[in-house]
This record gives sequence, C-alpha cells and structure tokens, in this order.
Amino acid sequence: MSLESHLEELQRKHGDLQRQLDEALAHPSTDEIELTRLKRRKLAIKDEMERMRVSQTRH
Repeated sequence: MSLESHLEELQRKHGDLQRQLDEALAHPSTDEIELTRLKRRKLAIKDEMERMRVSQTRH
C-alpha cells in the first residue's frame, strides 16, 4: 500500500470514528467508556496521520 493510499484509508477511518462518536453523543444512554474508547481511537489515527505527513515532507 502506498503512503498516499494509506493516508486516505486513515482519513476514512477517522471520519467513520467521528460519525460514530457523533451518533453516540446524540444518545444520552451511551456508555462513557465507549465514548472514551472512540475518542482514543480517533486521536491515535489522527496522530498516525500527522506522523505520516511529517515524514512525507522530510523526504
């Protein structure tokens, strides 16, 4: 998988997680642990995308 396609896949996953998070926040009965899990996964993907962008600009 090329760097560009990997970055696109991460962006798609990040967007999917944002939609899941928005949906979970719309329901007052959502478990706080689930919200935290979604937020952490989203942040981890964002961090990975940023690392990839930084390494791409260095080359």
